[in-house]
Amino acid sequence: MNPTFIYNDGGRNEAGFSGSTRDCVCRAIAIASQHPYDEIYNLINEFSKRERIGSRKSKCSSARNGVYKFTQKKVMEKLGARWTPLMTIGSGCKVHLTPSELPSSGRYVLAVSKHLCAWIDGNLHDTYDCSRNGTRCVYGYWKF
Repeated sequence: MNPTFIYNDGGRNEAGFSGSTRDCVCRAIAIASQHPYDEIYNLINEFSKRERIGSRKSKCSSARNGVYKFTQKKVMEKLGARWTPLMTIGSGCKVHLTPSELPSSGRYVLAVSKHLCAWIDGNLHDTYDCSRNGTRCVYGYWKF
């Protein structure tokens, strides 16, 4: 069963941002946490200033162009969210992005392949339907 998709830019347009971007982390956190988009945007960029660049990591996180997982973790913990893993290495997909396999109430940020999205009271909130018709694997989620 496909989840109900609700278009939601997390307040990005209202905050005065425009143009194409890869801001799913900022958007999903803003939606699920009910914080203003620009507040989350600034928080992510503040944490990214503390990142180090090395041979495996050529640039720092950016709220506009992508956020590394360890910075996502720091931001989510600062906001009081709790991580629940739904998959381990080699376990295969156990939970899909579908209402029958995810919580029906509460506010969550779902981690799926190369993307984060908001899940609120059993509905998918994002700028596009990223569920792949309910077949997309959910790696875990942050609960507010």
